[in-house]
Amino acid sequence: MGDPFTLGVASGDPSKDGFVLWTRLATDPLGLNGRGGMAARDVDVEWQVAADERFASVVRSGTATAAWKDAHSVHVELAGLQPGREYFYRFRAQGHLSPTGRTRTTPTGESSPLRFAVAACAHYEHGYYTAYRRLAEEEPDLVVHLGDYLYEYGPSGYTALAGRVRTHTPGKCATLADYRLRHAQYKSDPDLQRAHAAAPWLVAFDDHELENNWAGPVSSTGAPAFARRRASAFRAYYENMPLRRASLQGAVLRVNRRVSWGTLARFHLLDTRQFRDDQACLDGVRAGCDERLSGGRTLLGRAQWDWLAGGLGAPDVRWNLLGQQILMMQRDYRRGPGREVNLDSWDGYAAERTRLLGLMTRASNPVVLTGDAHMHHDAELKLDFDDPGSPVVARELVTSSIASDGDGYRDRAWIAESLAENPHLSYLDQRRGYLVCRVDGEGLAADFRTLEYISKRGAAARTTHRRLIPAEPAPRR
Repeated sequence: MGDPFTLGVASGDPSKDGFVLWTRLATDPLGLNGRGGMAARDVDVEWQVAADERFASVVRSGTATAAWKDAHSVHVELAGLQPGREYFYRFRAQGHLSPTGRTRTTPTGESSPLRFAVAACAHYEHGYYTAYRRLAEEEPDLVVHLGDYLYEYGPSGYTALAGRVRTHTPGKCATLADYRLRHAQYKSDPDLQRAHAAAPWLVAFDDHELENNWAGPVSSTGAPAFARRRASAFRAYYENMPLRRASLQGAVLRVNRRVSWGTLARFHLLDTRQFRDDQACLDGVRAGCDERLSGGRTLLGRAQWDWLAGGLGAPDVRWNLLGQQILMMQRDYRRGPGREVNLDSWDGYAAERTRLLGLMTRASNPVVLTGDAHMHHDAELKLDFDDPGSPVVARELVTSSIASDGDGYRDRAWIAESLAENPHLSYLDQRRGYLVCRVDGEGLAADFRTLEYISKRGAAARTTHRRLIPAEPAPRR
């Protein structure tokens, strides 16, 4: 029997007394039926959690069932552990031992700083996952992944900017087997496995985990039987991520949730896809779309809005970190007079953005963490972006992509023009990379890591910009 742990291990959604442990058995990860070479029967999987990497001090152990109907995935939800502690975990099945993963529980106070990484957008065909390897070497306390974990396109389905370094499995994803197979291909990458094994992850999807620019129940391409396809993509995403069982609720995959790091920081993860209205004016980057300004348009949906409003202003935390997928800032893409905006981003839902920024004025030290854009951005978020005197509500820190758009480039003239068109934007970098943030009671330091290339392996990561955000007193209530 071959090694069933070819997809590695992962952990996620830490709490003060536990976390989720994940693995998925696959002896042949690229088997074309999406079942990873596994027989149609359940498999018992032993798991262990230890206080040390050598497993001399095992603190918890048990057996879970890798069910064939769930693509032999395993989700173990731990509780009852010590807060603020590092732990190690591993699995055993069919005579094989998995790699060891490192994870941790969250603390209960504000005694120690938090160091976390932010990543997004990892198109497999566009390059190697060197950025994931460098991220793993950072040994962060936590990884926040903000979507486009995989791409649904068939081979060479989206390579205009990057060319093709590697090749997707056959066909565009449409069925449950397709999505399972694509997840297995991505998870087979050793650098991604290292990043998962290095720290617990908080994950939330964007569009490409299903289809480019989908919106609620609406397919951007008019794909037939879209509800079934969406359910298949959600199920495959759950099967391949360290998510809690409660996240999969029938046809809904709930990824908006909160994770607190003691009283120091609270992550509010948003879902900017599943509950939104369809994009205005046929989507894309456009000028002159009055529909996008309508006060009735929603990106978050009513239930998620109420959930966010109910927790964002809580007084028991110093930093409020909003993890979400698409640019929140106003972003003008046109050179010279006039304005063109991306209607798939918050610019397409401008009235709700204004309400959200107003809501954030009640929050202690809000910082928005964003993916999707394939470029590092550092920007001020204002209630009125067209008024230079409008107060800054929060900062938005946008991570570049892990691999999407290939090696990237440094067009200094284009960057200068973009900064001039968007005075609330202070930094842009089109190379690949990720963010590393350190937060404590005094402030938040964000390092924008970049790589010179990903079209071949071995590039070192370096810091090209650092943002220091001092902690402000909590707003009066």
